[in-house]
Amino acid sequence: MATRAELIEAIGKRYRSADRESKGRVLDEFVAVTGFHRKHAMRLLRTGGPVTPPGVRLERRIYDEAARTTLIVLWEAADRICGKRLRPLIPILLEAMERYGHLDLAPEVKSQVMKMSAATIDRALRAAKVGGRASRRRGVAGSALRRSVPVRTFDDWGDPAPGHIEADLVSHSGPVAKGSFAWTFTLTDIATGWTECAPLLVREQTVLVAVLDELRKLMPFALLGFDTDNDSVFINETVRDYCAASDIAFTRCRPYRKNDQAWVEQKNGSVVRRLVGYRRFEGLEATAALAELYASARLFVNFFQPSFKLAEKHRDGARVHKRYHAPATPYQRLLDEPRTTEATRAHVREVFAGLDPVRLLRNIRAAQQQLVTLADTTSPSPVTKEPAAPPLETFLVNLRTAWQSGQARPTDSNKPAQKRGCRRPDPLIEVTGQLQDWFKEEPWRSGRDLLEKLQVERPGNYPDSLIRTVQRRLKIWRSEHARALVFTHSSMVTTPAATADLPTTLEG
Repeated sequence: MATRAELIEAIGKRYRSADRESKGRVLDEFVAVTGFHRKHAMRLLRTGGPVTPPGVRLERRIYDEAARTTLIVLWEAADRICGKRLRPLIPILLEAMERYGHLDLAPEVKSQVMKMSAATIDRALRAAKVGGRASRRRGVAGSALRRSVPVRTFDDWGDPAPGHIEADLVSHSGPVAKGSFAWTFTLTDIATGWTECAPLLVREQTVLVAVLDELRKLMPFALLGFDTDNDSVFINETVRDYCAASDIAFTRCRPYRKNDQAWVEQKNGSVVRRLVGYRRFEGLEATAALAELYASARLFVNFFQPSFKLAEKHRDGARVHKRYHAPATPYQRLLDEPRTTEATRAHVREVFAGLDPVRLLRNIRAAQQQLVTLADTTSPSPVTKEPAAPPLETFLVNLRTAWQSGQARPTDSNKPAQKRGCRRPDPLIEVTGQLQDWFKEEPWRSGRDLLEKLQVERPGNYPDSLIRTVQRRLKIWRSEHARALVFTHSSMVTTPAATADLPTTLEG
């Protein structure tokens, strides 16, 4: 509107001093630029602009305060419904409330209320609605941020090159999703099926980005695309900016459409749940055991576990016919992929030559047994040394008779287990050191846990309103120690006993 006012001032003088034919040309140009009705444009150019400033509407009050007060009473009696629904209810509601003596209106007030349109009702109730509305909690991922991440469906993948992955989180909360527990961060390549897993001590975006940065060093190809669901731990500025800085295409699936991420969802079941099960794991010790498990499992799954890959499907009436490629391991698909570089092929061949599948399987079973022991422990205990895995010869002999005992994986038994600167003074300045010590002792604890513990030790000094301050402080500490929270207790490449000549990384 400000631009239109400047245009009226600039063209108005020329319009008023021009002859009839010139006025027509000026008016045609003005209408084409502003979109005004021709008659309205003529009035504006003749007078030099509207009398009232743009956007200001002259007050034309028809309904007095008595009618507005009556309308508020009717709105409250109708349980605060909108104007379009309240308008046809007003005659019925007035008659019922007058019949029972709840209202006694003057004829002119009653007439005014009966004549109100739905739009007028909404305008008259605007102040009352604002005053009675509870403040809405702002979501973690706003609509603008969500719109900035493109949507990719299952059919949009086509034939991507190795490096385009789907990502998801798997919770290890057991039967009750309460408190703090470990998560598994799963990455699956679309072209080859290559799968990487890593544990997260806490579900937080800074920790997730640090773990993703480490997993990129393990993958035999560059990360080109990162496709996630709509979880707030993925859809946020931290992950988006990281992908933009690393030249990674960041996309998301449609909400509540799990089939858009069918590749990683399948690995959540066939890899993560098959290896780890459904028990509850929490604390540093359990996270370290998960890291040990995935260090061997990633090599065993990617080099020695063939899988099917869908080639095509078509529907015939109620039947869906699917055709699959021949079963192959991710390692074989990576070698057969024409877009794989010769350097990458030579590197993964060298890694494969140094792997012993029986040794890897033995390390997986030992890590699974450690997880079961931790899950069945009802009280937290200091980190203890993991029980030694059986000798390789003994393990190999036991493979001949393991089938007689039923399921060989210990985890198959689902036994339930028991700063930005601010102007006000820092309210936690006296206890910051104490909070940091608690964080170092139990880094999986939430901000609510730390605040409640502080309130018990110092009652009356630290109210519940400080929860966001504690959470922000905790987020900074976790960001500073993000890598140590996951990778301190284990090497994510392989266990030392897996092979003596295995390189420390797999880099494309």
